[in-house]
Amino acid sequence: MNNSITEQKAVQFALRIIKAYQFLTKEKNEFVLSKQLLRSGTAIGALVKEAEFAESRNDFIHKLHIALKEANETAYWLLLLSESGYIVPTVYQSIQSDCKELIRLLVSIIKTCKANP
Repeated sequence: MNNSITEQKAVQFALRIIKAYQFLTKEKNEFVLSKQLLRSGTAIGALVKEAEFAESRNDFIHKLHIALKEANETAYWLLLLSESGYIVPTVYQSIQSDCKELIRLLVSIIKTCKANP
């Protein structure tokens, strides 16, 4: 299965997360939540890339499932950063929208793989 669209979206999302991290640490002096966001938000693409060379179909699904969990965790950190006032609502909505798109893509790939053994 070709993950190029998912891979591209994950890379673009990771770049947004890195910029958000830089903003949060430099402009807002926020280091705890932003570090969690950086870790989970960049892990998504790394796991998608790892899945490219999975040892088996089950390993492929497993790696994408972990990427899905990281994306869901990222959505949580974004929510906390928004609710605590570190990021403004318009920025939150935009980046959260990208995160939810990644979640939908990963869910779709996982479901398709499970349905077509």
